[in-house]
Amino acid sequence: EANDGLMAILAEFAACKKNGASADSDEAQALVAKLQAHITANYYTCTDEILAGLGKMYVADERFEKNIDKYGEGTAGFAAEGIRIYIEKK
Repeated sequence: EANDGLMAILAEFAACKKNGASADSDEAQALVAKLQAHITANYYTCTDEILAGLGKMYVADERFEKNIDKYGEGTAGFAAEGIRIYIEKK
């Protein structure tokens, strides 16, 4: 169930990108916060450092990228960019 929630958030990233939002938009940034909170609530404490690492892994590891891009081409990159901006803003 926790994994379903995670996939649902990634699907929201895809929809956000499809709607033409940028990775630094309020919508995308809210999704990053939602992702971090979901991971913390269901898996482990997702610190900013861990979140930054996850974002990098979404694009560095093609298995992750392929899985996330099922929701829409470029979703992994969009989520990764959103995470990078989110961390930088803090």
